[in-house]
Amino acid sequence: MAPPKILLCGDVLGHLKQLFKRVASVNKSAGPFDALFCVGQFFPDSADQLDEFNDYIEGRAQIPLPTYFIGDYGVAATKVLLAATKDSENQGFKLDGLKICNNLYWLKGSGKFKLHGLSVAYLSGLQCSDSQQFGTYSQDDVDVLRAVAEEPGIIDLAAASDVPPGASEPFGSDSTVAELVAEIKPRYHIAGTKGVYYAREPYSNVDAVHVTRFLGLASVGNKDKQKFIHAISPTPASTMSSVEISTKSPTTTLSPYTYVEKTDHATEAGKRSSDSISDSQYWRYDVNQKRQKHGAGDGNRLCFKFVSSGSCPRGENCNFQHDVDAREQSLRGVCFDFMNKGKCERGPDCKFKHSLQAEGESNSHQRRGSGNANSNRSTECWFCLSSPKVESHLIISIGEHYYSALAKGPLVEDHVLLIPIGHSPNTLSLPSECEIELGKFQDALKQYYKKQGKDVVFFEWASKRTTHANLQAVPVPSAKSAAVQNIFNLAAEKLGFKFETTKSVKNSDGRKMLRTQFDRNLSFFYVQLPDGTILSHSIEENERFLPQFGREVIAGLLNKADRADWRNCTDSKEEEAKMAGDFKSGFEEFDPNK
Repeated sequence: MAPPKILLCGDVLGHLKQLFKRVASVNKSAGPFDALFCVGQFFPDSADQLDEFNDYIEGRAQIPLPTYFIGDYGVAATKVLLAATKDSENQGFKLDGLKICNNLYWLKGSGKFKLHGLSVAYLSGLQCSDSQQFGTYSQDDVDVLRAVAEEPGIIDLAAASDVPPGASEPFGSDSTVAELVAEIKPRYHIAGTKGVYYAREPYSNVDAVHVTRFLGLASVGNKDKQKFIHAISPTPASTMSSVEISTKSPTTTLSPYTYVEKTDHATEAGKRSSDSISDSQYWRYDVNQKRQKHGAGDGNRLCFKFVSSGSCPRGENCNFQHDVDAREQSLRGVCFDFMNKGKCERGPDCKFKHSLQAEGESNSHQRRGSGNANSNRSTECWFCLSSPKVESHLIISIGEHYYSALAKGPLVEDHVLLIPIGHSPNTLSLPSECEIELGKFQDALKQYYKKQGKDVVFFEWASKRTTHANLQAVPVPSAKSAAVQNIFNLAAEKLGFKFETTKSVKNSDGRKMLRTQFDRNLSFFYVQLPDGTILSHSIEENERFLPQFGREVIAGLLNKADRADWRNCTDSKEEEAKMAGDFKSGFEEFDPNK
């Protein structure tokens, strides 16, 4: 199959007529092209251009090919984008773009998706200290891409509106984008906003065999007639051989971010010596001292997995610090971003503390305004890893956002819970990086059970009163898989309701549908069946529903009615530890965190 043909464009500034005239010309001479990516400001600079712009948005003029944009700011941006977010077609998990009109898609926030085999990552908007609804990216958006950097595979194309320092000397300005690109290591990095065309020599990446090519594109219709549209036709990295992916041209340079990083460190050191704040507040930056004391990895930033859970499967190979002091501060309720960067962009919305805590202080002394419901969560919750009540001997595997554990009082052998590391009341309203990791855990369990001749049924009771979610995974003999849907439907009839039924081939698609159905104001139950069918039901306020419904139904299927209530299935701690150990041994080859 021929590699996809992609067009890249700089700041559109609302000049859609001129853009698509140029696209038509290029398409005729070198096409057909599969998609167009626009970076930099997409919306007009002034109201004078709105009539032309609205002709395309409102369907009076046609957009000739699928067009994706990330510069969600300019005149009329708020009106157009707000309407898109309310459109029923755009509800749910839409990493591949919210539809604005035919062939026009807004890549909102940040994320990663597949396009004609290419792995595409994006960061929408500009860096800004003020909280705005559109046009800027948030710390959450940055964290999503940091999670993407930890995933296997190579990013083919990364799109950002602003230019990082180092990539396009002397035009770079956004240091956050620089950090992200250095972590993600895309094969192509595209940016706009500077009004000039710049094609940098390919550069080598640290800890990766492939090179990155940076392209800065000028704005549509610029007076200097600089290049604003560029064509590429990259073979997806996922289909390339190791020899192909590691090929370097004679003009390849060292990574520009190596120098930028050193400069930033020197600047930071200067700040530290001159600031009036005490040195104790900057322990998080004291890399050399912490390495000597704790034997941390090569990075100068903290490992989220280690800080949040106390362990990291990468061990000495991790590029981030395994700092026991930071772990202690996390247990006392201190914000990870504050420890890692010295600031938190969530501001008053953050539910964690923005100061280092002395020994003896705990999460019950969180910042004012964080809410009473969360104040004692780490010490009282059975599922929070930092809680003294957590049954740590049942834990199987710990990831970035989820961990798995054997169920206490299991219905059957190898009954597993998938639990968010963060204190969340359900698994359906968590960010994209959490959903990606959950999918990996589910896929791993499917393979593990399949080896035993079993299929798996996943179900969750997302009650409004639940404080910490868990998605249950119960293996059933493959011979009984076909009967699962019927027995759930019969049980629903007895309680006086009927399930909403959907079916998807991919687990991720099914989860996306669930997210669109989920209403946070109602309790919600769903079950994912082995054949991809999903049964779901929203529970009204006064509706009778059994909290143990899912477990009771499967107990009936397996003729284990005596084990329908977990409290009747107690084992000693020694027995539980042995079961967990046995499970770990069998699961090790499938564990996504190994």
